[in-house]
Amino acid sequence: MFSGFSRFCYTFTRRDLQYEMRGLSNYQLSCCVNTLLQTLSATWELSALLEKWDSAGVRADSPNVPLQLKRVLAAMTRDHTQNIAHLDFLHCLDRNCVRLCMQHDADEVFLSILNFMQQQMDDRELAQEIQNLYKVSVETHLQCLECSSVQTQTSFQLSLHLHVKEDHDSLEGCISSFLEDQELRGRNCCFCAQCGSKTPSRRGVKLLSLPRILCVHLKRFRNSRGDIRKLDCRVTFPETFDFSEIARGGFSTDFAQDEYTYTLYAVVVHSGGTMWGHYTAYVRHRGSQQWYHADDSHVQKVSWEQVQRTYGKYYGGTAYMLMYRRGSKQEGPQPEFSG
Repeated sequence: MFSGFSRFCYTFTRRDLQYEMRGLSNYQLSCCVNTLLQTLSATWELSALLEKWDSAGVRADSPNVPLQLKRVLAAMTRDHTQNIAHLDFLHCLDRNCVRLCMQHDADEVFLSILNFMQQQMDDRELAQEIQNLYKVSVETHLQCLECSSVQTQTSFQLSLHLHVKEDHDSLEGCISSFLEDQELRGRNCCFCAQCGSKTPSRRGVKLLSLPRILCVHLKRFRNSRGDIRKLDCRVTFPETFDFSEIARGGFSTDFAQDEYTYTLYAVVVHSGGTMWGHYTAYVRHRGSQQWYHADDSHVQKVSWEQVQRTYGKYYGGTAYMLMYRRGSKQEGPQPEFSG
C-alpha cells in the first residue's frame, strides 16, 4: 500500500528546489505528537517566527519546548537529522509532563505546546506574535432575565471548541450554534450582582477578532452519566468558507478586520474509541496544493474526496481538529530548502 517511498518521505521537485514531506516514526505511542508536528510544519507562519527567535541563550539539552520545536520543524523540511530532532522533541515534551507511552488528546497537547512557547521563550514579543497567530478574541454578554442588567467580559481562545450534534452536523452549523444566544436556567443560573442572587440569564458571544490560523476543535467526546463516549456522527466541512456568511450578527461592534475567507490546510484525524485510538493527519502541500496523508512514518498522496471521508459515520477515522488559514490563497514567499 505504501510502496515507492524512500526513507519514509515523499519528494517534490521543482526546478532546483526539492521539498520532502517526511514521515515520523512512531516512538512509544507518539502518533498524537507526530500528527501535530505535521500540521505545525504546514503552518509556515509559525516556522518563520521561530526562525526569527535568537535562542543562543538556551542550552541545547534543556527541556525548552520552543527550542526543540524550532529544531524539529527545520529538520522535517531540510536535513537528515530529522530522526534525532524528532526524538529530542518527544523527550522534551516528556520532561514537561506530556508523557511518552501514554495516550493523549490532540487538542490538549496542541494547547500545551502553544502554552509552553508562551512560557519558555525569552523573547516575550515574539512569543506574543506566535500566540496571536491562533488567538480568537470574544466578547461574552450575560443578561439577567429578571432585572435586564448586562455583564460583559472579554476573553480569548487558541482553539475554537465547537459542540457537535449527535446525528448530523456541519462546520457552518457548529459555528452558528457557538454564536447563538443561550438561556441559562435551573442549576445553570448565574449570579447577578444587581439582584444579589443566582437568576435565569441569557448568554451571548460576539467575535472581537479572528486569527490568521483558525484551529477548530470538534468536540466528539461526550460525557454521559459518568461515561465518556465518542461521537462518530457525520460532520461536514468545506475546503474554503467565508466566516462573515456564517456569523451574521456574531461580530462585535469593535470588530475591525476586513478578511473573512478561510482555507483548510490540515486535518487531524482520530480513529478508535474513548480509551484507545490512533491519530493521523491530512496536510495540503503549500506549493502544489495537493493533499497528503501522514500516518506516522508513511506519507502518501490523496484526493480531496479521501479527506472528506473523515466527515464520519461511515468510516473509522473522523476529523477531530481542523486547521484553516485566513486568506483565499496560499500566501507568502516559498521557503528555501537544502537538498
